[in-house]
Amino acid sequence: YELQPAFKKNGKKYRAITYIADFAIINNDGTTEVVDVKSSKTFKTQVYRIKKKMFEYKYPELTIKEVY
Repeated sequence: YELQPAFKKNGKKYRAITYIADFAIINNDGTTEVVDVKSSKTFKTQVYRIKKKMFEYKYPELTIKEVY
């Protein structure tokens, strides 16, 4: 999922920011479940937390389901 597109500023190129889910399940009713598998409830990196926040903002119709 693209969270922020790539762009150029002052001659410098910035890569896109993306989030890759462990699983994306498309249900028969057309809804999508985005699943991220975590090793424990306490192990969430700062990068993951920021990307999750960006994901929740950009894709309000989807929610990351965390499985432990």
